Amino acid sequence: MDQTAHHSRAPEDVVVFFALATTWLFYLVGGLYVLGPVLGVCLTAVLAAKLYFAGSDVAVRPPHRVPAGVWVWIVGMLVMLLALEIGHASNNLGIGQTIKSTIGWAKGWALLALFPLIGACLNIRLETIIRAAGIVALGSLLLTPLLMFAPKVGLPEVIFVSPLKLVGGPGPEFFAIQLYSIEPTDGSTRLRYFTPWSPAAGLIGNMYLIFALADRRKLWKWIGVISALCIIVFSKSRLAIAAALFIWPLVVAIGQARRPGPWLLATVGLFLVTPFAQGILDTIDATLNSVKSMRADSTRVREALGDIAVHRWWTEAPIWGHGVVERGPHFVEFMPIGSHHTWYGLLFVKGIVGALALAIPLLWSLIEFTILAFARSRTGQIALAMVILMTFYSIGENLEILSYLMWPGLVVMGIAAREVATGSEPESP
Repeated sequence: MDQTAHHSRAPEDVVVFFALATTWLFYLVGGLYVLGPVLGVCLTAVLAAKLYFAGSDVAVRPPHRVPAGVWVWIVGMLVMLLALEIGHASNNLGIGQTIKSTIGWAKGWALLALFPLIGACLNIRLETIIRAAGIVALGSLLLTPLLMFAPKVGLPEVIFVSPLKLVGGPGPEFFAIQLYSIEPTDGSTRLRYFTPWSPAAGLIGNMYLIFALADRRKLWKWIGVISALCIIVFSKSRLAIAAALFIWPLVVAIGQARRPGPWLLATVGLFLVTPFAQGILDTIDATLNSVKSMRADSTRVREALGDIAVHRWWTEAPIWGHGVVERGPHFVEFMPIGSHHTWYGLLFVKGIVGALALAIPLLWSLIEFTILAFARSRTGQIALAMVILMTFYSIGENLEILSYLMWPGLVVMGIAAREVATGSEPESP
């Protein structure tokens, strides 16, 4: 039985549960892109109210102190805002564009600091996130057959685009209810589930796989694992498949590093496979080349965009960047320079200052949660897996655009940072 069941749940804990559990309902009205920023702002307002009334006679449960790891994210994202403002001023982009970009920062980069702050300071339980994620996983699993058969029975790709697009966003795909997409190169079907594009579905599938593997309820664990694997496989994202094969085994290995048994087993295994090492390396190399060639055109465009972004960053605006993305030339299919890659995008748009504003918090959290996972903390393992996943996907996606979907993992990062700060006993895995 859940040990926390005997204690009254904080209102913010209930709000987080229902916001996450109703993911599919919000998606079906085109409201997911709105939910993330609104939830982040509202829960931050709750935190501010609790801080205000903490010393008064009003009976409120006091918030926890802000951990050092969360302060690093807050400072990093504020530096990101500073880079944005200076970049716009340096490139004479005007007040209108600056205001628009600042609002974009508030709906993207700012969430990477707000949700860890919420998880660290408000009374939100890890089990709340895991159980609500199980409900989302069940819905995704039940809808998978419908999404797979939709093109076979002649259903349209896009059902409708929500009127909520009027609030503004990166594009209409963030407000579209889309059953599937057809790959133009080979005519294959790719699923997006409740995300704006298929690679994003692969990212979210991996996040839900992390939650499912940490679930202590056997039935819900298997529902979550099968659902997450469906999302990963049917998204047909190369990066998603690589992440699924790499991240959780690495985290588990770190969690077991204090035991002599795994090290002895690994030593014996390494000795036994040594004679076959060259063959194994050749197989891995062939597999990677095969995965890369699955969508050769996409690989070519991404590499060209990266080359353009790095060259123009270094030669034109190395410190503060260009302020905004720019439309690319014909040979990259007019894709925006700075898209499809967090680091190239940061260098091009916000310069070396913006890149460091993300790199330092990521590195801090990677070290902090590795130590926590090493202590066999379940929260630490989930948070570490989330940080590795974000790092993994930073080479194939723009993280800030998808922060409205990653918020459950960001909240767990905050809970883990609180555990580090308080020095509480780690949970048994």
